[in-house]
Amino acid sequence: MKNENWQEIEEAKKAAIEVLLNNAHGPFHGLPRTAGWGYPEPYTRDLMFSIFGIAVIKNKELLDSIRKVLETLAANQTEHGHIASLVHDKEDRGSSDTTPLFLLATGIYRKVTGEHNFLKQAVEKALTWQEYQSPSDRFLVAQQPTSDWRDEQWTTGYGLFVNTLVYSYLKMLGLNDRAQNIKQAMSRFTITSGTTHHHVPEGLVVKHKPYYAFWSYKIHSNERFDLLGNSLAIISGIASPSRSEEMISWIEEACTEMIAKGELAVELPPNFFPYIMPEDPDWMPRYALYNNPGEYHNGGIWPFICGLYIAALVAAKKFKLAEEKLFILTRLIQTSNTNTVSFGFNEWIKAQDGKPMGQDWQTWSAALYLYAAICVEEKRTLFFDDLEN
Repeated sequence: MKNENWQEIEEAKKAAIEVLLNNAHGPFHGLPRTAGWGYPEPYTRDLMFSIFGIAVIKNKELLDSIRKVLETLAANQTEHGHIASLVHDKEDRGSSDTTPLFLLATGIYRKVTGEHNFLKQAVEKALTWQEYQSPSDRFLVAQQPTSDWRDEQWTTGYGLFVNTLVYSYLKMLGLNDRAQNIKQAMSRFTITSGTTHHHVPEGLVVKHKPYYAFWSYKIHSNERFDLLGNSLAIISGIASPSRSEEMISWIEEACTEMIAKGELAVELPPNFFPYIMPEDPDWMPRYALYNNPGEYHNGGIWPFICGLYIAALVAAKKFKLAEEKLFILTRLIQTSNTNTVSFGFNEWIKAQDGKPMGQDWQTWSAALYLYAAICVEEKRTLFFDDLEN
């Protein structure tokens, strides 16, 4: 990468830290805000993801801020161990990913600070809650539709994203035997025969494709590509080195084809593809309002997910490609809705024209950019590269 590109990346890193510091204290009990101007609320999942970037720069003010978030979540934890969707509101419940993200974030915080028993009781309760999220009473956890970060998209049963989080927090917390059970369960094929047998449990591997299914449950599954879940599968070590390499080649080839068809205007992968079209059986009427093809959860480009994809490239030792994608992301995060800032760190980008569509100065967009940049610089996926050991 050229020196001027690295200089631009350094400027973007400084801007990302500025965003995080600006968002560190919001109007709700002094907790961080989710975006600089919109989203003043402290959304749990956004702030849990932000620890990736906060932990790698080790800024004391930001670490203190995320500690307050974790302690507040623990204080608002339900009797049975569930973590709320809003940090300050114990009654805002029902998310499938907030408890796994809390466990993962706490594990990362422990690594950074050396406080190995930090929030011990809350962690134990959350682990128990997660044990009861498996309908089969085995290993994979299930979820209700629209209960994870995709609040405008149906994910039913054993979702890839949530189960990669479960594997990741188990490894991060040193619960390796339980993590291995999740990995083995995910490595089974999805059931496509139309008939279930008690001795053939479902999994998340897709026949003749290198990636994992979006979700699977009994004889049903969705084999569209989920960038977030599959990136975490690579980073965490669920995907083998050979599967990771095949998956990345598949992603890059698919994106080249989408660009040629006019379905993609940026050389970064959408969060989800192929897009769900109005004529498809998995189209929902509400998608016409909030989730059109190439937009939001139905194929929008999300900078925070692209940051994790870049980290996945590093994990797969695709260092040159990771550098190239980091520079493209650096250019993308400069775009903004307000046109009043040099770096917008927008929430999401429309795939077909590359225009920012969400809120500027999004906390997780800034945090995951920092994480991606430092992973590329150090040629390792921080916090995850030693999990197998």
